[in-house]
Amino acid sequence: MNRFEKIAAIRKSLALNHLSIGSWMQIPHSSVAEIMGQAGYDWVAVDMEHGAISVSQLPDIFRALEIGGTLPLVRLAEGQPKDCKQALDAGAGGVIVPMIESAAQLIKVRDASRWPPAGTRGVGFSRANLFGKHFDAYAVEAQAPLLVAMIEHIRAVENLDEILQVEGLDAVLIGPYDLSASMGLTAKFDSPKFIAAMDRIRALCSRHCVPSGVHVVMPDTDALQQRIAEGYRFIAYSTDAVFLNKSTTSPIL
Repeated sequence: MNRFEKIAAIRKSLALNHLSIGSWMQIPHSSVAEIMGQAGYDWVAVDMEHGAISVSQLPDIFRALEIGGTLPLVRLAEGQPKDCKQALDAGAGGVIVPMIESAAQLIKVRDASRWPPAGTRGVGFSRANLFGKHFDAYAVEAQAPLLVAMIEHIRAVENLDEILQVEGLDAVLIGPYDLSASMGLTAKFDSPKFIAAMDRIRALCSRHCVPSGVHVVMPDTDALQQRIAEGYRFIAYSTDAVFLNKSTTSPIL
């Protein structure tokens, strides 16, 4: 898989208001990644925040995803420069940044994800450039990896107008559980206040021409179609562990 071309294809799709649907990985095993990578998603986010996946496992997981032509992304544990560097050096095509609450916070992560002159990330040989073999080509890619901001707190909604003006932001992705929790409405997704917050995010994204996204955690195609109809274009569909839980429950329980 040509990672740079895959990144460009996702960006083009989003720019045309088309869908980009990915999924999520929390189980630390390359065989799971190989299955997920051939399931037809544009991208799979490897979860370094809530999953049990270590930095040392990223190269094998990424290779397994790439076999199926699926772009590996990383949901960072935090937005620290070390997190960005390790994920991208291992070969991630971009980062999904949790708990973004301000433009200044997002700018720091963006810069920590980019090589100079576009950013401040350290330059070196790594798996991302095949340890120097593709250094020059990767130097172009490293100017602008995919950048997705997770909107997971009501403070982020309050600051969203300025967040959406950050140069280089490819999409936002709503984390519904954390967002609802920050409002004192944990998992109460039918609450009018929560629905109003979701509507505000989507409206502001539309105003700023930034694709809005959401994580459809439970594998429900009707729920997915509803989110598409609402206008979401960057959608994470379920997780490896949830797929497994749903598929392995005993039929006699």
